[in-house]
Amino acid sequence: MTTFHRELDEPLQVAALYRFTRFEDCASLRAPLERLCREQGIRGTLLLASEGINGTIAGTAEGIARVLEHIRTLPDCADLDVKLSSASAMPFHRMKVRLKREIVTMGEPDIDPRTTVGTYVEAQDWNALISDPDTILIDTRNDYEVAVGTFEGAIDPETASFRDFPEWFRRERERLLDAGRLAGGKPPKVAMFCTGGIRCEKSTAFLKQEGIEDVYHLKGGILKYLETVPEEESLWRGECFVFDQRVTIGHGLVEGSYALCHACRLPVSEEDRASPLYEEGVSCPACHSQRTDEQRASYRERQRQEDLAAARGRAHVGAVQADDRAA
Repeated sequence: MTTFHRELDEPLQVAALYRFTRFEDCASLRAPLERLCREQGIRGTLLLASEGINGTIAGTAEGIARVLEHIRTLPDCADLDVKLSSASAMPFHRMKVRLKREIVTMGEPDIDPRTTVGTYVEAQDWNALISDPDTILIDTRNDYEVAVGTFEGAIDPETASFRDFPEWFRRERERLLDAGRLAGGKPPKVAMFCTGGIRCEKSTAFLKQEGIEDVYHLKGGILKYLETVPEEESLWRGECFVFDQRVTIGHGLVEGSYALCHACRLPVSEEDRASPLYEEGVSCPACHSQRTDEQRASYRERQRQEDLAAARGRAHVGAVQADDRAA
């Protein structure tokens, strides 16, 4: 597949989007969508499944607008959920439109957010809900995302994958609900959040299916909260991990302070980068002991090739493959 080499002089816009809908033949949608993205110089990843569309793309504001206009013409996509932010440099190496079983993988085939979902809570109303002592707050993201930042008082399921969430909840359900049970035996409210809102579409639908009625989720996810709520009023602590080369963002959706370890694909803080175990493209404190000297030598050579490619204004194949692994 062709890799883009053209660098854009115009400001870059990033669009995180999703829509749960029913595509009868999502395979037929793939080629026209990918062709349009390439024509507009857009990079990123879009996932198509019978349950809808999900992804993050970047490009000029005009190019993004044209792609979003096209997506909104797809069946029941007029109300596409989109969060826009900016980037100082292109955060993706190439464009991919992929066919998947699910647009966000939970592994619960009976879950359908189009028919059953929790109550949406606007970003400006979120603080009041999660400050209520009658509310249990659950972070539905993966452990490495939570480690970078989360809401004050949130429960971390310590899951390595969203697939692990149903098993975690079923195992911890009684303990969670008993700990938060109100006077008179009434179960507590359950509030959940994720990066852009899509995982909570499924997690709240899952809890409803499990018999939990009072379920809420942050509309637009953390991205909308960081965009909307002033930092001085915020209950968010830390930064928010995003699945592109920006790595993290903060309040106002400005780019954060983390980098990415290209050996293990985990975020590394400024403190991590000061460690003797950190070497750009080769290792970080989290993965150094899990790699052999031979592997680190291979990563070191890959990093050298990437540096050479970057100096020539091109994306090295290793960086493109790293994008593929992250998608």
